[in-house]
Amino acid sequence: MPVQCDIVTQERSVFSGEVDYVSLPGTEGRMGVLPNHSPLLTTLSYGEVMVKQNGKQTFYAVGGGFVEIQPDKITVLADSAEASDEINIERAHEARERAEKMMDEGVPESHEHYAQIRASLMRAQIRINVAHRHRHHSTLPTGKGMGEGEA
Repeated sequence: MPVQCDIVTQERSVFSGEVDYVSLPGTEGRMGVLPNHSPLLTTLSYGEVMVKQNGKQTFYAVGGGFVEIQPDKITVLADSAEASDEINIERAHEARERAEKMMDEGVPESHEHYAQIRASLMRAQIRINVAHRHRHHSTLPTGKGMGEGEA
């Protein structure tokens, strides 16, 4: 029995459909969600979301956010999210280089500015990682791809 899953950002709906399983990067560690999961509201870390639907896996790079889990619905409210095959690797590399350069230039003017630069760097790196791992493999047969303990 599948569960409805929606992955959304402020800008758009990234994914919506019935799924068999979702693996999420929670701030306290990776978590797996099956249909009829106990209700839960928690924060997401930067990382990879894996959605298993009809025996196939699809991967998304997420940049933090929240997830609300109900027995019949999973709602991922991500600060940023992209399917692995949507990621522009060149742009992600450029964003990482810009953030690294800003970090190397010295102490940012404030802690908030430093946090923004660090978040940009983390977002770019997870996009690169997800794209490289799953480029042209956004729907892999069951048993292939990232396992539960890998990040």
